[in-house]
Amino acid sequence: MPEHALPYRPHNHQACVTQALADARSICRQANARLTPIRERVLELIWQSHKPLGAYDILAKLGSDGHSSAPPTVYRALDFLLQYGLIHRIASLNAFVGCAHAGERHRGTFLICRTCGTVLELTMPDLMQAIETAARTEAFQPDDVTLEVAGLCPQCQGDHHHD
Repeated sequence: MPEHALPYRPHNHQACVTQALADARSICRQANARLTPIRERVLELIWQSHKPLGAYDILAKLGSDGHSSAPPTVYRALDFLLQYGLIHRIASLNAFVGCAHAGERHRGTFLICRTCGTVLELTMPDLMQAIETAARTEAFQPDDVTLEVAGLCPQCQGDHHHD
């Protein structure tokens, strides 16, 4: 996502999509990984909004594009995109969102609006370090750390006050 562009603030969203696809092509070229047309299309569909998409939503959108994809095709594409850090899985929603920091090794921290569904990825290295330190103190080795915070985005807070 372009610097300072927040999902719930007006911005040129096409710039988000264009940047995500450019990043994906570059990351895959560097890793000698094959960004097939279907993988690229799945990434593009995920980036069409800042709202997470489930696998079956992606499958339906591919179908409306004229692709005759089966669920395994979509899941393989999602696995590839996850493997190369191009998307994140939002476990609480069983859905996927584009990674705003593709190519950077990081842990996911997300603000999820429970009203409009918009997701904002935060960069919080100090918090992640604190979690990993606390885990090590307990002799626990974390494999994956993802923090999901549900609440109301500024837009929905404003809408809520007008109800």
